[in-house]
Amino acid sequence: MIITPGESFSSDIENIYKLSLEASEVIQEFIHKTPLVYNYTISNIVGCDTYLKLENMQKTGSFKVRGATFKIYMLIKEYESRGEKLPGVVAASSGNHAQGVAYAAKVFGIPAIIVMPKTASSTKINATKSYGAEVVLHGEIYDEAYEKAIEISREKGYVFIHPYDDPYIIAGQATIGHEIIDELKKPVVVLVPIGGGGLISGIAVAVKKRSPNTKIIGVQPANASAMLHLIQGRIEGYRPKPSIADGVMVKKPGDLTSRIVRELVDDIVVVDEEDISYAINFLLERAKIVAEGAGALPIAALLSHRYSPIRGPVVAVISGGNIDPALLSRIIMHELAKDKRLLSIIGELWDKPGELGKVISVLAKHNLNIIDIRHDRWDPRLLPSKAKLEIVFEAKTSEDVELALVELERIGYRFRVKG
Repeated sequence: MIITPGESFSSDIENIYKLSLEASEVIQEFIHKTPLVYNYTISNIVGCDTYLKLENMQKTGSFKVRGATFKIYMLIKEYESRGEKLPGVVAASSGNHAQGVAYAAKVFGIPAIIVMPKTASSTKINATKSYGAEVVLHGEIYDEAYEKAIEISREKGYVFIHPYDDPYIIAGQATIGHEIIDELKKPVVVLVPIGGGGLISGIAVAVKKRSPNTKIIGVQPANASAMLHLIQGRIEGYRPKPSIADGVMVKKPGDLTSRIVRELVDDIVVVDEEDISYAINFLLERAKIVAEGAGALPIAALLSHRYSPIRGPVVAVISGGNIDPALLSRIIMHELAKDKRLLSIIGELWDKPGELGKVISVLAKHNLNIIDIRHDRWDPRLLPSKAKLEIVFEAKTSEDVELALVELERIGYRFRVKG
């Protein structure tokens, strides 16, 4: 689906661009200028020079801190111009926005209340608390947390910080675009994750103004493609499905962000859950980069060839690295199993001492590292003197597995690969 960029910047977009220049000056002492690194392996796969903009190495582990810092800075200025002090800020988030606002509030010495769904991971809750914010757990989903945050905002007189549909938030995220152009001058393509649209809107504003011919490509999960549905006029009643790219799961993108996307973004592509899983594991194993699901979306698009650039330089924005360790562990195991480096075999053996040891010795002989062993003695199809055995192991090559199975059968044990 191609989105035709407008011929000129609207006054609103021009204003955001000017704000982004101010943001670049304001927030530089509070954030990291993240690395833009060339990746040889991905470049070879894609066929073009490919660079990774590593926002997973940003303070709080995500790009969100940029917009939050600039927004709170501008709020403080606004209140001071009236001779007042900003009383505090409140936000609703289950992850990166929560940490970004909490960090920025701490930097400026402003009280912050973050409303998080009860379903938020303990890792993200504790990280948000570590920046000094008060965390309120409310509701099961973001929308319920959002309603509570608005309620608190009214009760306490705190200012609500929207996660994406705000010109100052967008201008803060635009500083990523400026950093990219400062280093590469004229990239051919920049791939950006899309959730509510704040990140891609900011990057598009900065990049299109300074390098008009650069293509801005948005990437969404098929399970959570609200922006694409909105652009195509199919947003009514839309509900995202669960995705490992939970950082981009929104029911409806912002009004301002969607307008910017319509005008400045060249295309939106979608990737499936297997694409995202593979990209997360690929970045970890081949590039030594920890990326959350949303952060891996551009790499998922490139590696799956859902988007195939004709020439480079290509920039993939790795928007964050705050992945739950338990989820990362499951993804690694899933990818090892897909690659047949993690296998399980099932067979039967006599239920008496020494039998299991014989099987294990054969596996060890063929360099198969055992992860787990499961017995089943209660299957009614089994003889009372036998047990069903499932062994999960790591394998370096499929040949090692085949040789082990042959040897097991030779000594009287018939096993098969599960699945």
